[in-house]
Amino acid sequence: MDLFTCIFIGIGLAMDASAVSLSKGFTMKSLNLNNIIKISFLFGSFQAFMPLIGWFIGINLIHLISGLDHWIAFGLLNFIGFKMVYHSIKKNIKEKDSNHFNFKILLILALATSIDAFAVGLSLSFLRISIILPILIIGIITFIFSFISVLIGYKLGHFLEKEVEMLGGLILIGIGIKILLEHLF
Repeated sequence: MDLFTCIFIGIGLAMDASAVSLSKGFTMKSLNLNNIIKISFLFGSFQAFMPLIGWFIGINLIHLISGLDHWIAFGLLNFIGFKMVYHSIKKNIKEKDSNHFNFKILLILALATSIDAFAVGLSLSFLRISIILPILIIGIITFIFSFISVLIGYKLGHFLEKEVEMLGGLILIGIGIKILLEHLF
């Protein structure tokens, strides 16, 4: 697989992680480089690791996974999204940094946004090409896009103040619905 194809696959796969990263940036009360690196590293790692898993599983189990992947992503993203919306209604905006960079929550989001990368890995296994270059590029692009998206979300979050957490939750719900609709129609 050539470099340009790998780059375009990486950009495509990074979009969901970027949108979630943007919503996480909305919730940051202060610029925290550790949180930015944590989310970028998790998302980049999952986006690189999931195609590798898909590659190794190959064609043998595709019929089992393809019917459920969109439902899993939909459920996880909506769970976190509705939790954020609920939290935004119940809590004061001054408490907005409280739990949004919790490792377990970020792990769930990284998994939910990387399920499509698993399917890409399955597809690449059919082509019988080396998986090393695609997973490196996918991981690096996702890391960079997530990093930049958190920073953009942080900057935009200060303009939106009270609505930021709700907006972030609604973005996650929208991504979940988008994934579900793409697979149903």
